[in-house]
Amino acid sequence: MGGSRLFVSALFADKNSGKLGCCGWLLVFISIIFVIVTFPLTIFMCVKIVKEYERAVIFRLGRITDRKAKGPGLFLILPCTDNFVKVDLRTVSFDIPPQEILTKDSVTVSVDGVVYFRVYCPISAVANVTNAHSSTRLLAQTTLRNVLGTKNLAELLSDREGISLSMQEALDEATHPWGIKVERVEIKDVKLPHQLQRAMAAEAEASREARAKIIAAEGEMNASRALKEASLVMADSPSALQLRYLQTLNTIAAEKNSTIIFPLPIDIIQHFMHWKA
Repeated sequence: MGGSRLFVSALFADKNSGKLGCCGWLLVFISIIFVIVTFPLTIFMCVKIVKEYERAVIFRLGRITDRKAKGPGLFLILPCTDNFVKVDLRTVSFDIPPQEILTKDSVTVSVDGVVYFRVYCPISAVANVTNAHSSTRLLAQTTLRNVLGTKNLAELLSDREGISLSMQEALDEATHPWGIKVERVEIKDVKLPHQLQRAMAAEAEASREARAKIIAAEGEMNASRALKEASLVMADSPSALQLRYLQTLNTIAAEKNSTIIFPLPIDIIQHFMHWKA
């Protein structure tokens, strides 16, 4: 019984050892002999090419050879025991579909975005996840919901850069075991309900009107102070009132209108002012 166990363990390699085992090497040796015998016909089946932005992950009897990807350029495979998967290393971008999100202050908004990512480890992208691109897309949608669910409406509208950075860090941490690097995340558009838009517009209009009234009141107060100071100056200098009166008549006469002006002597006006006092 013990001898049979030793034979089986010697014939098949342990899964964690990374070796093919005796049976695996026998199949590889047979495949090599087949290639040599059928040369040069099998050369077209053995020689493969990958582009500069691609890498090939080779599986030999189900195991990844050398624990590294091949390429770019030419590489050789055994037609009977090897197969390979091409992995694109270029940056990929995709749109996050509009998501209906309930913010922290219980406001429903529709938010969409865009994600840029690339594969930095072809081995992990092939061996650790079924479909790296599709998984990243689905994870981006759930991450968008989770991150924006912790923000209120004011933060969502004013702090898009911080939200994008938070999403990028969360996505990058989650996709690191898949051999994916998330380079950038951007919030494209935030759509508010029409009722909320009207309410915000009314609030902004009321706020602007209040500020306009405050500014107008401050202007009236400053003008009244200036008039008070001017009246004190004119009271100290009687000739200043006559000069101001003549300047006013000059200003009115300079305009092209049909106004008829009857100037009165300033002495008469001063007489009525003293009589009233």
